[in-house]
Amino acid sequence: MAGQNIVTPTAESLLASVNATEKGKGLPPVHLWNPPFCGDIDMRIARDGTWFYQGTPIGRPGLVKLFSSILKKEDGKYFLVTPVEKVGITVEDAPFVAQDFDQVGDGLRFTTHVGDTATAGPDHPIRVERDPDTGEPSPYILIRTNLEALIDRKSFYRLVDLGEEDIVDGTAWFGVRSKGAFFPIIPAAELAE
Repeated sequence: MAGQNIVTPTAESLLASVNATEKGKGLPPVHLWNPPFCGDIDMRIARDGTWFYQGTPIGRPGLVKLFSSILKKEDGKYFLVTPVEKVGITVEDAPFVAQDFDQVGDGLRFTTHVGDTATAGPDHPIRVERDPDTGEPSPYILIRTNLEALIDRKSFYRLVDLGEEDIVDGTAWFGVRSKGAFFPIIPAAELAE
């Protein structure tokens, strides 16, 4: 359109917009924000949770935490969203990595690399995907709406140590229980092999 300046979104413009809208503690209400799509930016989250901007790791944890607070997933795609901008980014696997968990009462509370916590249960299910070629498990927990964390290897081994058997849809499974919900990890028959 004539006379209209088109601005290419950048990490800096996103930061400025978020800083202008921060009103206190807690996560921004990204579920309420639906600005127009402004294009993709060269930002990527690697499988190990490292954030990259223009090919360079973002080394400031506070900056990563801020960007992670405005992350949103829609139709299988990831976006950073502010009240005025929505830009696409690349996520190799899950946007978060669950680096540890604690038993709190009858629940398993996970902590991500950006400091988010979620207690596994009906609202924060655990699921395990298995590589069809190698059979290697990739466990995940839902952290926020549509946003999962890959559970790191040491935490997954600790989960397995807490495992028990239960019947799910007529099949015996080995899995874990949290907040009254059972989360299958592997068919019990495969454990006997």
